[in-house]
Amino acid sequence: MEKKKFYMTTAIAYASGKPHIGNTYEIILADAIARYKRAQGYDVFLQTGTDEHGQKIELKAEEAGITPKEYVDKVAGEIRRIWDLVDTSYDKFIRTTDEDHEKQVQKIFRKMYDKGDIYKGYYEGMYCTPCESFFTESQLVDGKCPDCGREVTPAKEEAYFFKMSKYADRLIEHINTHPEFIQPVSRKNEMMNNFLLPGLQDLCVSRTSFKWGIPVDFDPKHVTYVWLDALTNYITGIGYDCDGNSTEQFKKDWPADLHLIGKDIIRFHTIYWPIFLMSLDLPLPKQVFGHPWLLQGDGKMSKSKGNVIYADDLVDFFGVDAVRYFVLHEMPFENDGVITWELMVERLNSDLANTLGNLVNRTISMSNKYFGGVVANKGLTEPVDEELKAVALATPGKVTEKMEQLRVADAISEIFVLFKRCNKYIDETMPWALAKEESKQDRLATVLYNLVESIAIGAELLESFMPGTSKKILAQLNAQKRGLEQMNQFGLYESGTKVTDKPEILFARLDLKEVMEKVEVLQAAQKAVSGQQEKPEEPVIDIEPKAEITFEDFEKMQFQVGEIIACEPVKKSKKLLCSQVKIGSQVKQIVSGIKAHYSAEEMVGKKVMVLVNLKPAKLAGVLSEGMILCAEDENGELALMVPDKKMPAGAEIC
Repeated sequence: MEKKKFYMTTAIAYASGKPHIGNTYEIILADAIARYKRAQGYDVFLQTGTDEHGQKIELKAEEAGITPKEYVDKVAGEIRRIWDLVDTSYDKFIRTTDEDHEKQVQKIFRKMYDKGDIYKGYYEGMYCTPCESFFTESQLVDGKCPDCGREVTPAKEEAYFFKMSKYADRLIEHINTHPEFIQPVSRKNEMMNNFLLPGLQDLCVSRTSFKWGIPVDFDPKHVTYVWLDALTNYITGIGYDCDGNSTEQFKKDWPADLHLIGKDIIRFHTIYWPIFLMSLDLPLPKQVFGHPWLLQGDGKMSKSKGNVIYADDLVDFFGVDAVRYFVLHEMPFENDGVITWELMVERLNSDLANTLGNLVNRTISMSNKYFGGVVANKGLTEPVDEELKAVALATPGKVTEKMEQLRVADAISEIFVLFKRCNKYIDETMPWALAKEESKQDRLATVLYNLVESIAIGAELLESFMPGTSKKILAQLNAQKRGLEQMNQFGLYESGTKVTDKPEILFARLDLKEVMEKVEVLQAAQKAVSGQQEKPEEPVIDIEPKAEITFEDFEKMQFQVGEIIACEPVKKSKKLLCSQVKIGSQVKQIVSGIKAHYSAEEMVGKKVMVLVNLKPAKLAGVLSEGMILCAEDENGELALMVPDKKMPAGAEIC
C-alpha cells in the first residue's frame, strides 16, 4: 500500500547572522512533527533552508569586507551546523542562492509579468531595512516599522508591483471556506480584519537601490524583491518548473500539507504567498501554522546585554535532548514561551533527571538486583496494575490527538504523565518490600515487568521529541522497536529479556549556582565579542510637538520643589490621589491621577516638581491648587519628577 505523503516546510532562516534559540525552536518543532508523521506511516518530506538575498545582507557583507556570496556561504553553513547539532531530520536544505532556484524565480517573475499581474511603477514610502519592507505613513506604529519597531527611512525608486487586489476576494473566500488554512484562529482573524477586509495595496516586488538579489532577466537593473524570491522556495525546492516541466516529486508533494512559520511573518505566508500561487495557477498549501515566539525571560535578547541564548551554548550546558525537551515543552500553542537559564536547570532537574532518568535507572537497577537483569512476566496481577496499564494504553492515542492539533507541548506532557504514573506505581507496589518475602517473588517480577513495558511504551513515543534519549532507554531495556499501530497492546515486551547490567545516567542533576557562574562568564564573553561593552543606548520616545511658546510665556509658569506631607485616595474615584504638598511655608492641596502608579503611602515624604500657579479647579468634587509633574512612557507608566540632589521644599525650578 502506497504511503500517504506529507510535505512540510519551515520558514527559511534569514542568512544575516547566527540564529539564537528562538530561531532554532522552529526547526526543532518541525522535526518533532515530521518524526511523528513518519511514525504514523506517512511519506514525509521536510524542507528547510536559508533566505540569502537583500539589502541587509549586502550591507553586512560590505561591513565585513567580503562579497555577499562569501558572507551568506559562511552564515548558511553556521545555520546548517546548528540545525544538525539539535538532531533535526530535514530532507532538504535549500538556499535561495541555489542556481536552480534563482532560474525559476526569474521565470516566475516573467510569467506573472506576461500575465499582467506585475507592472512597473514608482514606489515612494517608508522603508525598513531589517524587514526589507515598505510601508505607508498610515501603516507605521509611532512612526516606526509595524513589524519590528525599528526606524524607517523615506525611499523613492522605480519598482515593479504585483496587483494584490486582483486576487483578494478569491483569497478571502478561500479562507472563509477552509477554516483549517490559518492556525491558530487568532492569526486568521488578524489577517482578515487588519489586512484583507480593509483592502490590499499592490506589493512592491523589485528593487533598484541595491544589487544583491536575483536580477529581473528582462530588466536587469531591477532585482527581485525578497518575498517573491524567498516564498517560492517552497515549490522550487521540490522541482517546480514554470515552463510546465515540473518533477515527479513536485507533482506528488504539492500542495504543501503544512507551512510552519513564526507569527511575525504570518502575513507574508497567508496573503502574499497564496496570491502568488493563484497567479501561477497552483493549489494553495493546506495549512499555515504561525507559532508563537520563545522569549528571553529578562527581556529582548541583545548582544550588548550579553543575554542572547544560542542553541550550541545550551547544548554544551544541558545536552541536545534536554534542549529539545525544553523548547518543545515550554512553548504554548498560541502564546509566547519564556526561556531562562534558571528555568532550564529547574526543568532538567525535575522533569528529566527526577521523573524520567531516575525512573529508568531504578527500574533497571531493581531488575538487576532482584533477578539478575531478567525481566519476566509471571502474570501475578493485582488491581493496582490496571490503572498503570490503562494509562500506558491511553497515552499513544492522546499523544496522536495532540499532534494532529499541532499541540506539541501537550503531546510531550501526556508522555510524562505516563512516566509520573510509573513512579507512583513504584510507590504503590513497593518492590523493595516484596523482595523481602520469598512468597512474593513472582509478584515482584510482575511489577518490574509492568514497569519495563510501560517505560518502553513511553520511550517509543518519546522518539519524535527526544530521539537520542528514546534510543538510549530502549537499548538499556533491550526492547524491540514497535510502531504506533502496535501500542494498543500491553505486554509486547518479550518476557525473559535481560536488561543492561550497567544502567546509564540519562540526565545528571545540575547545581544552579554552578551553572549561573558559568553563564556569567559566557555572557561576559558575548559582550566582549560584540564590541559593545558600553552601556546600551536607552530607548527614546518622540511625541507630537505643541505650538511654540515665547520666553515670556514660560516666565508666567512657576515651578517649585514640593514635599508631600500627607496623601489619601479621593473618594468616588479610581484614579485620583489627594496630596497635601508643603511648598516653602505654604501647604497646597493637589489632586493627581496617579493612583494606578503610586499608593497614598508611597507618596508621603517624596519631594516632587510642582506647577504652583495653576488656576485652582475641582476634580471629582475636590479642590486642586496646582499640578504635580510626571513623565510618561509609551506604555502609559508614570514616574514622578524628583530632584536628584537634596533640595528644600519651595526651591525654585528654573
